[in-house]
Amino acid sequence: MAERNEWFFPRGSLSESWWESAVDASIAGWQHTGLRVAELAGNTVQLPPGDVERIVVPLAGSFAVAHEGRSTRLTGRSSVFDGPTDVLYVGRGKEVAVTGFGRVAVAEAPTGVDKPSAYIAREDVPVELRGAGQDTRQVHNFGTPAVLDAASLIVCEVITPAGNWSSHPAHKHDEEVPGHESQLEEIYYFEAAPARSVTAPPTADAFGSFATYRSAAGDIETNALVRTGDIALVPFGYHGPAVAPPEYDLYYLNVMAGPGEERVWLVSDDPRQAWLRDTWADQDTDQRLPYRQDTPTTQGVTR
Repeated sequence: MAERNEWFFPRGSLSESWWESAVDASIAGWQHTGLRVAELAGNTVQLPPGDVERIVVPLAGSFAVAHEGRSTRLTGRSSVFDGPTDVLYVGRGKEVAVTGFGRVAVAEAPTGVDKPSAYIAREDVPVELRGAGQDTRQVHNFGTPAVLDAASLIVCEVITPAGNWSSHPAHKHDEEVPGHESQLEEIYYFEAAPARSVTAPPTADAFGSFATYRSAAGDIETNALVRTGDIALVPFGYHGPAVAPPEYDLYYLNVMAGPGEERVWLVSDDPRQAWLRDTWADQDTDQRLPYRQDTPTTQGVTR
């Protein structure tokens, strides 16, 4: 039997030097993806060259990224709930130094394949409204195969507005079935905040919930309240739902990669839950979405 929540890491439990969280192969059983998160106050965090590709994602704030003898400015955003941000992909073998003010994430994947670095502007990030009704969520597809020419990394971010469900129906991608399912590790990095319609007191404790459970590939059991800075790893198994309470919005950054030769994101729904997708045809998408940079949040607490 799986140990309950053994793949769930509260904020700060994966700290390393300047990094608030660092996910890499030092975690037993983890090998295809990585993630680093830092809170910067004008200082610089550095990552050495190596057989790894990276995507720098501003969570909140603006940053300058030094790489390949030049500097790329990331305008960023004020909050993960203010729509998409610009991002920078840096190919294998490049040293990276990030300087700025705010929270920044760096998604990683080991690779032996060279791909050119690329800047993706905010206005070029596809914004998808996935699902319908209370299953509506907003997806920023800046690091998916249709948008970014990477070697292994598949990265996107999801906003689930208050009261809605995402990563729903529960699904998996833990075996290679050509044309049907791809084998991918997945990282979930979470943030939560009072909903836009709510004025919350400073003592408010914003959270959501997230679950995983076993598949034929292995035993896993995550059933956790998730808050800003928490991380859940999904090496295998069905995962979902991620649920936002009526008073709180929920965000997560997804980082995926796997051992397959083809960079593709194919999933299998839990057969007991797959019927849920059929209900979306008779529902409208949530009219609160999309959240955008020009419609700022009114949260009453600091994230």
